[in-house]
Formats: sequence, C-alpha cells, structure tokens
Amino acid sequence: MAKIDAFFQLMHDQGASDLHLVSGQQPALRIRGEMERVKFDVLTNDGLKAMLYEITPEHKVKQFEETGDIDFAYEIPNLARYRANYFQQKYGVAAVFREIPSTILTAQQLGLPPVVSQLATLPRGLVLVTGPTGSGKSTTLAAIIDEANRVRKDHIITIEDPIEFVHKSQSCIVNHREVGIHTKTFSSALRGALREDPDVILVGELRDLETISLAVEAASTGHLVFGTLHTTSAAKTVDRIIEVFPSSEQMQIRSTLADGLRAIIAQVLFKRVDKKGRCAALEILIANAAVRNLIRESKTFQIPSMIQTGKKYGMQLLDDAIMDLLNRGWIGADDAYIKCNDKAKFRPLLKSPPTDFTEV
Repeated sequence: MAKIDAFFQLMHDQGASDLHLVSGQQPALRIRGEMERVKFDVLTNDGLKAMLYEITPEHKVKQFEETGDIDFAYEIPNLARYRANYFQQKYGVAAVFREIPSTILTAQQLGLPPVVSQLATLPRGLVLVTGPTGSGKSTTLAAIIDEANRVRKDHIITIEDPIEFVHKSQSCIVNHREVGIHTKTFSSALRGALREDPDVILVGELRDLETISLAVEAASTGHLVFGTLHTTSAAKTVDRIIEVFPSSEQMQIRSTLADGLRAIIAQVLFKRVDKKGRCAALEILIANAAVRNLIRESKTFQIPSMIQTGKKYGMQLLDDAIMDLLNRGWIGADDAYIKCNDKAKFRPLLKSPPTDFTEV
C-alpha cells in the first residue's frame, strides 16, 4: 500500500471531491466546494515528491522532470479512480487529485431531466456538455454513456486525457483510449476512430481547431459524438466553436454545425443547503429546425429566447433551473446570485444585495 493511499481513504470518507498536496503547506480537501485543511504536518518538497513518485508511472516521472506538468489516472481497487495533476510551483512540487467514483450514477440518480437520458439514444449528431472546471461535466457524460451502453447494441469509443469513468461493456462494446498512452493527441485518435467502426464517440475535451473540426465532421457523417467545452451557456458554446475557425471558414462551419448539432447542456454545480451534497443546474438546448436556422443566420443572440419557447422539447434556461433549485430550498440565494446569468432577476431575493463592480 502506497503512503499516499491514506489520504485517498480520508478523502473518500470525508466525501471530498479533490485532494491538494502542496510543498510548504498542510494537505487540503475540497469538501462540498470549499477547501478544508487536513490536520497533518506541513509537506516538504522532498517528502512530497517521494510520496508522489511512489504511485507515478515511470514514463510520467520522466515527463514531469522535463516539463514540470503531467496528468494521469491512478486507481485503488474497491475504492475509486483518481485524476492526478502534478505541477511545479514557487516552493516546489504540488499535486491535485480529483476523485472519480467507481460506481457510475444514472441520470435519474443524479436528478437530471429525462431529456438528458434520451440523448443516449440519438442515431447521430453532436452533443456538447459545457461548464466551468469542476461543474460535473464528466459525471453527466458518464451517465449518458452508461445509458447508451445499456440500451444500445453498438461500438462506443472514449478518448480522454486521462481516462476517467471506466465503462464495462454491457450491450455495447466499449473501448477506452488515453491520450499520451494509447494515442498521441485527441485529433489523431478521433481521425483513427472514424476507421474503427464506431457508433458513439466520446471526446474528453474539444481543445483545438483540428479536434473540433473532426468532431463536427464525425457528427455530420453518421456518428453520435459527445464532447465538452469550458463555456457557460448554450449560445456562448455555439459562438466559441465558430470563432475557433478562420473568418474565411466561419460561414461553412456555421452550416455544418447547424446540420450536425443535436443538443448543448451547460451546467453549474451548487452546494446544497438542505443537506450534505451538491446539485447541478442545467441549461438545455435541443437543436430543432428553428435553432438550426439561428445558427446558420448568425443569430445566436436569439438562442436564449428560443430556449424559453422550447420547453415542450425539454429545453430550459440556466436561470430558470437555478430559480427552481432555489424555490425547492436546495440552494442559497447568495450562491444562486453569484452563478446566474441575469443578476437583475435574482437581486431582489437577496437580503443585502452587493455592489456589482462588474456593472459599474
């Protein structure tokens, strides 16, 4: 048993999402979104490095010594998997570990709207799950892929850096590929995937022009493609994809994206005030004919009003989802105000509204 495993056991017992180990500081856990110190000695650079290297693959140690930054996955059987990131900082080495539960929760267990599960049965197209870091994108995607794995009879390929949730083949054949170990880049894996008879492709992160271009192309040629972006709303997600391309290609990509897009889920995570735990608020855009026309005609600013009128398709605005959580008593008004898009809508609900310096 590695020395560091005791921290992972503590992390699991405390229900923490992240473990922070930093030279010159005490260890810390992120519990329900907030950092809490662990009663432990201050970590020295040499001691922490020895502890980290005990669980690090040899080729990753070499890469870290050369670049000062690595990602990989670490697993403790019967406990959990962990996404690890090591980096060099002013006072020495530091590491952050994100727990990836070994049990994949269903969309129903996560409290997601029914339309989210239905995305797993789409025959083709592009589905994007977006949000800031730590907003639960991977958990939502895992629930969708798990649903596809149970109800379809197809070939699923996941491309991640590193592999997070591990899906055991059920009705589908599932293949996991890790960037840096099984393939060089997301784009090379995606290009190869098109020759591997896939039905469903999960791309862990749409990072660059080539990967985005290949994902849109795959979605337009009969595959169901899932991916993530760090955007905060459906409209901004469409704009982000289009803006990645040179201006001379943007009209073409608008048309291709409009044809291939099926749904965008933008989510944020909240700490619950009624009990221990967290919950997600989702903005859901379903790409019907009217939405596709808005994308083609460069009218993405009208997408929010289209979501508002598309409730019968399962669409919902992020602010409406936040308001629903607030009315249920699951989240606090201050937290809702901080993470909403329309501040004016939530401002009257605060006991002492702050001065919003962003609007001064």
